[in-house]
Amino acid sequence: MRKVEICGIDTSRLTKLTHKESEELLFKIKEGDKSARDTFTVANIRLVLSIIKRFPHSKVSAEDMFQAGMIGLIKSVKNFDLSIGVRFSTYAVPMILGEVKRVIRAQNSLRVSRSIRDTAYKVLQARSEIEAEKDDTATMGEIAQRLQIAEKEVVYALDAISDPVSLYDPVYNKNGDALLLMDQIGDEKNTDEKWTENVALESALKRLDEREKKIIYMRYYEGKTQTEISKEIGLSQAQVSRLEKTALLSVKNKMA
Repeated sequence: MRKVEICGIDTSRLTKLTHKESEELLFKIKEGDKSARDTFTVANIRLVLSIIKRFPHSKVSAEDMFQAGMIGLIKSVKNFDLSIGVRFSTYAVPMILGEVKRVIRAQNSLRVSRSIRDTAYKVLQARSEIEAEKDDTATMGEIAQRLQIAEKEVVYALDAISDPVSLYDPVYNKNGDALLLMDQIGDEKNTDEKWTENVALESALKRLDEREKKIIYMRYYEGKTQTEISKEIGLSQAQVSRLEKTALLSVKNKMA
């Protein structure tokens, strides 16, 4: 295994746990076994490293991102519940990703005054409340009336957090809990939820037997018909159809 060192850790020496070993350690962790917690945490450091690789051009150092990711990993180990029926990695990845994004967002150079950020936060909150109540877009006048401020202040606050401000700039920060412009922007293609779904799908596919994996891969990744698959693997088209349905049902149940 190729040796990689980060924050003094040689990743080639990290333990790889089987699914059964992971479950045994997680049971012990819930019982308060600190040794099991440490062993399990160290064994899952690769999750942190895999997420850091998603930000190769970040201005934040790999060490800083690693430390943030470790905070997410430790939180995940502490809060994970085996009864939810998903693998630990499925649960932990979004939390680790969130901590890494947070430290990246904090490294920005564009700033607006605190008073404007505070107003902007209140405006965003009021807009969200009004739109939830009326199920329609909130007007500047409605927001101003809700906050009992001049309409021009609403417009100014929103302008202050628009184009001239970095997407990673906080518009509100109190007791370390920052509201960021990036958090107000939706991305239907690349979301943490979709990332979680992809991890869950990958985990579910790995639990199929080899023949089922091959059929699913040929059917949905290579685009082959059941007849083509039956000729290639030596089964009847009816058998391929049954195996495909069984595999899809298994994946669906595991993801659910």
